[in-house]
Amino acid sequence: MNDAIGSAELDLFQDAIVRRLGLRFDDGRLTFLAEVLTRRVASRHLSPGAYLAALLTELEASDELAALARELTVGETYFFRHVEQFNAFREVALPERLSARAVSRQLRILSAGCASGEEPYSLAILLRERGLESGYEAAVLGLDLNPDSLAKARAGLYSPWSLRETPGELCNRWFQPEGRDFRLVRSLRESVRFEQHNLILEAPHLLSPGSLDVVFCRNVLMYFTPEQASAIVERFARALAPGGFLFIGHAETLRGLSHSFHLRHTHNTFYYQRRSMTDAREDVDLLPSFAAPLARAASVTLGSDWVAPWLETVERSSQRIRELGAPDALTGPPSSEEPVTVRRADQPRLRESLALLGDDRFADALEAMHQLSPSERADPAALLLRAALLTHKGDVAEAERVCHELLRFDDLNAGAHYLLALCHERRGQTTTAMEHDLTAVYLDPNFAMPHLHLGLMARRRRDAPTARQELGLALSLLEREEAARLLLFGGGFSRSALLSLCRSELSNLRGAP
Repeated sequence: MNDAIGSAELDLFQDAIVRRLGLRFDDGRLTFLAEVLTRRVASRHLSPGAYLAALLTELEASDELAALARELTVGETYFFRHVEQFNAFREVALPERLSARAVSRQLRILSAGCASGEEPYSLAILLRERGLESGYEAAVLGLDLNPDSLAKARAGLYSPWSLRETPGELCNRWFQPEGRDFRLVRSLRESVRFEQHNLILEAPHLLSPGSLDVVFCRNVLMYFTPEQASAIVERFARALAPGGFLFIGHAETLRGLSHSFHLRHTHNTFYYQRRSMTDAREDVDLLPSFAAPLARAASVTLGSDWVAPWLETVERSSQRIRELGAPDALTGPPSSEEPVTVRRADQPRLRESLALLGDDRFADALEAMHQLSPSERADPAALLLRAALLTHKGDVAEAERVCHELLRFDDLNAGAHYLLALCHERRGQTTTAMEHDLTAVYLDPNFAMPHLHLGLMARRRRDAPTARQELGLALSLLEREEAARLLLFGGGFSRSALLSLCRSELSNLRGAP
């Protein structure tokens, strides 16, 4: 590292990159950033201080920003990467949008962060393979910050490595050998347009309201701050017609970024569909996380032969919850996801009941919740509390109803999907239970309880590899699980009891095939 470049300069460089390009790099990339900064300082014949001052005060010209983009956004990709999403595009999104555009007969698809073009060309190939009716116009646009990547995309020349997941018949139909490489046929190259664009900037000419049918923006949002990512997603939401589709990276989620989309799950992948104008969710404020104490250890025995359905164990060990009263009591443990979602001004009773419940003052908490108004009872936080209570008491039908009511407000609520998994297991609907657990895990990879539930279900069906994987994940996540979420979803078990359960089950699985 250049002696003149230290931690202070790197901090300023990170700030400048976020401000000018919208790109975010964590501390694990500091060596990489130091190398980039060293090269750029040398190329401009400036001191690090002068170079950073120019970046931070926006005095640097666009050519320097383009050079930085080249250095910072080199990404490896290939045709039909994560093919499950392309299958969902071909078999769900494309037919739905073609039907929706039957009058205008125009289809618009965007690949945002398109890199060297493999993604938008993959989409164009699928459009050609499907075939469009006469007079139907379909356009694919690729956007990227890196001008070198866009130049490669326009050339349409790719190595065999870029085609490693492309079926042979598609290679023969849409590519022509050129030396050791392959070039896309001219008609396909000319069907895709590419433009340089920074996604943190407004672009009315590219993202006009309701103009788009499908947006692919995969493995891009992770590079932005949460505020910038949220703004980008909302620009996509405005540009997508109601019912349009958004595909993001398979490890990315809109949870905490947007309420403008419904979650979809087909073809073994998750993606999103733009809500209609009539079912857009009302914005709500977020209170700080409720710091609930750990549930007191329940008097349960977690023996090595523990094979009862998880929900039955929850019922047996939730005496504290059953003591609260009748099934229609509007009580339950505190927060589910991140902060508790409540309206800041008009729900003091709900906040009071959460605090009382955290102190184990259950009768007082019940009384406080009985005083909630009808509108307060419909709040997402109150609905989740009620759904958890009903689930633990075994009132499966009503718990499912309340969960679905909550998901109409927020279908990205991992807690509601987990509770539905418990309910469906109780009904003997194991496949549906697994689906909801997997959705909860997708929405919140740090949520321990769905992993535990998946592990226990796999153990019962003698799927030892899956059981070991899920129970191992649950064991590591339980160590740092939020106390409030354990109180809500732990079924009366303490953290130590849940950890003992995981260790016991994993021990029993040793030697299993």
